[in-house]
Amino acid sequence: MRNQFWPSFMFAIVMLAAVPAAAKMYKWTDENGQVHYGDAIPAQYLNKEHREMNDQGLAVRKVKAAETDAQRAARLQQEAIKQQEEQTLAEQRLRDRVLLDTYTTERDLVAARDARLDAVDSQIKLSTSIIDDSRNKLAASEKLVQSLKTQNKPVPETLTDKILREQRQLETQDEVMRGHIDKRQAVSLQFNGYIERFRELKAEQHKQR
Repeated sequence: MRNQFWPSFMFAIVMLAAVPAAAKMYKWTDENGQVHYGDAIPAQYLNKEHREMNDQGLAVRKVKAAETDAQRAARLQQEAIKQQEEQTLAEQRLRDRVLLDTYTTERDLVAARDARLDAVDSQIKLSTSIIDDSRNKLAASEKLVQSLKTQNKPVPETLTDKILREQRQLETQDEVMRGHIDKRQAVSLQFNGYIERFRELKAEQHKQR
């Protein structure tokens, strides 16, 4: 090992001694792994890792190799992932703080959930009543049409229009009902998640005491 690097080391000492104190010396490695010293770096090695040396032969500054396009893309991707993770963590901490500030006990959360569910259930009950009424009206109109046809009597255009309106209204109410049902499920899932997280936070607080 001594014989292999000794000539390069002695060359560096000689070069450093021959360069004026104000001049800079550089150390770089070529593509074959050979270490070089000089007062200027060849152009093909400027974007590769190298070191700036002082007049005692000690490295005073290290210049990293320039990033390739692939390396830069990978670094930016990692930075974006890290930033997203930090943002997600900050948002979770904010939600936790609001949860603890809003509710004192788990019972408060359960009461709030049940109140919201009761409100949605009232909307579902009202929609059910409207749908039943619309179905009854539609059935009555369709029965009247059938009776007229049985008697070979013409069906008034106003009656046909009425049936179309009742059908559209029934479709609208069915859609509203589906919305209420989806909302009820969402409220239930949301508050059940709140309750589970509340338990976790209270358990952490208990451990820290």
